Amino acid sequence: MLTKEQIAQRIAKEVKNGYYVNLGIGIPTLVANFVRDDIEVEFQSENGILGMGPFPVDGEEDPDLINAGKQTITALPGASFFDSATSFGMIRGQHVDLTILGAMEVAQNGDIANWKIPGKMVKGMGGAMDLVASAENIIVAMMHTNRAGESKLLKQCSLPLTGVNCVKKIVTNLAVLEIKEGAFVLLERAPGVSVDDIRNATQGDLIVNGSIPEIEL
Repeated sequence: MLTKEQIAQRIAKEVKNGYYVNLGIGIPTLVANFVRDDIEVEFQSENGILGMGPFPVDGEEDPDLINAGKQTITALPGASFFDSATSFGMIRGQHVDLTILGAMEVAQNGDIANWKIPGKMVKGMGGAMDLVASAENIIVAMMHTNRAGESKLLKQCSLPLTGVNCVKKIVTNLAVLEIKEGAFVLLERAPGVSVDDIRNATQGDLIVNGSIPEIEL
């Protein structure tokens, strides 16, 4: 199975030259550490920065530089800082090419639930709803199952939704999948993980076409 870092490394291969990318909280924040050196990418955070770099090394953190998840970050040369209104104007104006989010659940029609578990206190939706409503390309980084071993890739989400019909691709610790025609289509499998392992861990409809290659990092 893939580690969280390996999930981020695989997603980094989806980032293209010239992209403006928003990284959600959790595994998505690791993606900036694995983007190829030979391409130019601008990472945006809804708290008001364009031009985020990798996480700082130990001892070089600047407490004044944080992302939306309140993690310390670095700023690349030419980075800019602005208020949240401007940041959300970028998002709502569809100026972000790729959004990478974590999720608690994803449904086979592309619905995503990633902000609330009923009965548990949360600080609020944050920027997630704006991101999923405005983004053309959404990739989800997540574990395939929860701690109880129950699938998080479902026929229908059971938790309050963040967005509907919006997720394009999912990278989990077991597989890379895309959502197409109302089902999960298996594209790649983690090294040492069989198609049956993935099928057993997926509650939603899973389409398997031909031989499925292993994920290359």
